[in-house]
This record gives sequence, C-alpha cells and structure tokens, in this order.
Amino acid sequence: MGKYILGLDAGNTVIKAIIFDASGRELALAARDGRSCMPKPGHVERDLNELWRNAVDVIGQCIDLAGIDAGDIVAIGCAGHGNGLYALDRDGAPLIGIQSLDTRAIGIVDEWAEQNVGDRTYVHCLQKPWAAQTPTLLAWIKRHAPELFSRIGTVFLCKDFVVNRLTGARSTDTSDMSGCGLLQLPGRRYDQDLLAAYGLGECMDLLPPVLESAEIAGNITPEVAALTGLRAGTPVVAGLFDVVASAVGSGVTRTGAASIIAGTWSINQVITDEPIRDPSIFMLSTFDPRRYLAIESSATSAANLEWIVREFLEHGHDGDASPFELCSELVASVDPDGDIPIYHPFLYGSQQNGHARAGFYGVAGWHTRAHMLRALFEGVAFEHKRHVETLRKAGAVFDEVTLSGGGSRSAVWPQIFADVLGVPVTVARSRETGALGAAIAAGTGVGLFADYSEGAAAMTSAARHYTPNGAIAPVYSRRYRLYGEINQAMTPIWQRIATEQASGQAQS
Repeated sequence: MGKYILGLDAGNTVIKAIIFDASGRELALAARDGRSCMPKPGHVERDLNELWRNAVDVIGQCIDLAGIDAGDIVAIGCAGHGNGLYALDRDGAPLIGIQSLDTRAIGIVDEWAEQNVGDRTYVHCLQKPWAAQTPTLLAWIKRHAPELFSRIGTVFLCKDFVVNRLTGARSTDTSDMSGCGLLQLPGRRYDQDLLAAYGLGECMDLLPPVLESAEIAGNITPEVAALTGLRAGTPVVAGLFDVVASAVGSGVTRTGAASIIAGTWSINQVITDEPIRDPSIFMLSTFDPRRYLAIESSATSAANLEWIVREFLEHGHDGDASPFELCSELVASVDPDGDIPIYHPFLYGSQQNGHARAGFYGVAGWHTRAHMLRALFEGVAFEHKRHVETLRKAGAVFDEVTLSGGGSRSAVWPQIFADVLGVPVTVARSRETGALGAAIAAGTGVGLFADYSEGAAAMTSAARHYTPNGAIAPVYSRRYRLYGEINQAMTPIWQRIATEQASGQAQS
C-alpha cells in the first residue's frame, strides 16, 4: 500500500487536482477551466458554486486516472490565488468571489493615497493598499454595496473557500492573510488597529481563525466523500497562498533563495529570516514561524501571452505544435540584437499605476508577428526585472533564481529571463509547482516530513539550467532603459484616458 498526497491548485481561472507519491512523482492530473464574469468595467468575479463543482469534478477524475484506493491518500493540501475576496454569507453559503485581477477599487486606493492611509496600514502589516487587495475590496463593498456587505459572514481567500467546502471548516492560513495585508507582522495575528486603518474596525468577526499552512484545518466530510470518491476523514491542511506554494514546490525553501513565477501574475520573491521593512516592497508573506517572503508582483506576466494566443493565434491554428510552442519558435527566429518593438505588459494595469494599459511601441511595416511576440516576451521579462531591482534595493540578496509557472515551459523564455536579469535561472522539474507545494505542506502536516525543506528535498528537483549570455547584456540594458522611459512618458496619458472614460460613463 502506497502513501499518496492530493495537491489542489485553484488559480484565477483553472483548478487542478494532482496526486503525488512521497517522491514527488505525479500519478495523475485533472484540470477544469472556470469562467470569469465581468459585470462592469474593472469588475472580475467568479461563480463560487461553479468553482466548487469544478473542484469536485477534478478530484474525482484524478482519483480515477490514478487508479489507486482513495484510502491511500494520507493528506490533502490546497493552494489558491491570493488577494481578491471570497465571502460566505452568515449561514455559510457562497456569497461572492472577486478575483485578484479586479480593479474596481482604484478610486479608493487613489483616495487613500491622498489621506496617507498606506502609512497607517504599513506600520502594522508592512504593506500598503492596492486595488485587488482583500481589505481594499472589503472597504469598497462596505461603501458601494452596503446590502451585500450586511450579508457577509466570512471573508477569506480562494483556497480557503475550497478547504471550507471540503471540510466545513471556517479557516485561513498565515501565508494568505499576511499576503493580503490582514495580519500584523511580525506578530502574525489579526489586529484591531490595522482593521481600523482600513476603515474596517467592525469586521474582526468576519475573519476566520488563522492556522499555520501545514496545520490540519479539518477532515473530508462524508458528503464530500460521496461526491468525490475521497475517503471520509482524510485530513486537509490549511494550505498556502499559491505564490508561496509555487516557491516551495520548485524547491525554494532556504533563506536567500529566490523564486520567479511567470504565470498570470509576475511573481518575484526572496526568502528572508527577518521581514524587510521597506515601503517600496509590494507585499510580504510568511509561510512558517521563522521566515518571510519579500514579494514584488503585478498582473503583468504570462497572461499577456495567453491573451495574444486566445485572441489572435488560437483560432484557425491547425499545426501539430501547440500555439504556445509556435510562439516560442517564432520568438527564437528573431535576432535579439535586431530592430524589435517595445512592449508594455499592462493588460490589467501595472503595479505602479492601475490605469496603465498594454501597448506596442516603435512598430514599423517590416515587423512581423515574430517581432511582436519577441517584444512581448522581452516586455514581460523587463517588468520582472523592475520588480527584482526593487527587491535588491530593499536589501534582498540572491545570485540565482528558480523559474516556474507557464512561462517556464517555453523553450526560449527562460533564457530571455537569464539574459535580462543577468543571473543563472533554474527551471523546476514539476510543471505543477503550486499543487506540489500544497502537497509538501500536507505531507508536513501529517508527519511524512519534518518540515518544508525536508519535503522539498524529497519531492522536488531541477529540470534545466540557463546561464546568462554576457554578449547580449548591453542590448537588453539599452532596451530596458527605453522600456522605462516610455512607461514614464505614457503615465499622464493613461491617467487622462481613464478620466475621460469615467466621464463618458457617468454621462451615459
């Protein structure tokens, strides 16, 4: 009889279920794509009942594909996208799911910036408000949807909702709640003064108990066992913020190790023993009682390629290679020292400016789709570089990174990352680092591993290594400087566009 772990990864779109053995080998994977709803400009929501149905489906499919006795699954861990806002009503029923791509609260962020609210929150949680941050969204609902606000019984995060449906437990974990700016750090607890700084002083009762990520939150209920094929009573740990899970699942667990995730979000994170106290750092998270992750992130990464493929390349594509493989081939065909446009990957705004928009600059009639794709690949890497520079200026020290996420699967993107960042890049063996990190937490929670590092040593390994090409460094340095200058020049124009659009909507 084997010992298996089920890892779940609930992102902004896809939810995945993967069964691993104790060495990290994947026995089976099932995934289901969900739908986002955009009822108004800037609003990005999901149907929580659909999310749960998809979770049930992928768990059942995964068990069937693995061909194992579900009783041999010794633990379950779940990772999920951070921030956004997932709420139950006062009876524990699904109420609303707002995703981390949502920008409805930009106005509140701008207002709070003028009132120095960020200075007051930073003292407590080492984070300043931003548009899709959980407390910012809760403040938006309180102000603009008071009837909905009055119905809220629990506020937590994406993976917490899945854990709740699996076990009935009302819980969250330290990595998610610190990552969304709702925990006092380094105390790792809720704080009344912090809530008051957000204007949410009456909301303490809406927040669930905070557990350690590897702590058991509950057990599979008989009802869920009947739906999924899982064994009733199987322990489920509290789980992890997905960026933290991806770091752990790619083997990044030691102090000074760095993880970059090129997924929907640009995630750039370094493990430290002490919290970095620098307001320029976007986010701080903690995944065990001793260490922290300094995180620089924005929704500016591989989501750009997914959009290009979905809107312009996927339809009518009839080749043997996937459209994403075709993109990599086209990018590889372009000389990086040639005439290439500049691309800003701001489809969902930038970290510095929620009004920013994506765009190609310097396009000429002789540019082909290969040039445009090369510009996109580089533009995404440039924004990662901007985040990495912020981490280094704040005191984070590292000399190599581990790359994961969809971008790591490309045949050419990891080398572009190595060349742009100027450091060696390692690609993790597992393509499903979020689910694997959640599985490592689950294995730790039930005693298979002493800690995350022992679990990562047992279940992770490297697949490929990339060394920077020094000859191309001057080219990328010049293009990165131009990338930043165009960004600066466009900032007032983006603001004017946003103002005019808001004025037009108000008149209509």
